[in-house]
Amino acid sequence: MRKYEIGDRIRKYRESRSLTQKQLAQMLNVTSSRVSNWEQGINRPDADMLSDLCRALRVSPSDLLDVRLTEDEFTEHERNIVYAYRDNPKVRHAVDILLGIDNDDE
Repeated sequence: MRKYEIGDRIRKYRESRSLTQKQLAQMLNVTSSRVSNWEQGINRPDADMLSDLCRALRVSPSDLLDVRLTEDEFTEHERNIVYAYRDNPKVRHAVDILLGIDNDDE
């Protein structure tokens, strides 16, 4: 039986976000046994599921699939900063002030 390597990366990124398999499954509207099967390498997510999985794990498709297409991708730390910026209006406002960004489009 073939073991799919993406499972180790799914587990790594899920754990780095402090999510349980059940929590990730709920975010993706799948069963926790499905997430478990992915992580064990028994099967892998469908192509249609990959974008939702990347969003839930806050990881780029390149990182999740372990494919490097360009050299200018965000590090995990940089990606976390971007998500914090997007998720919190007070953080956005403070960062905009610190960087001198006039952001009238909000």
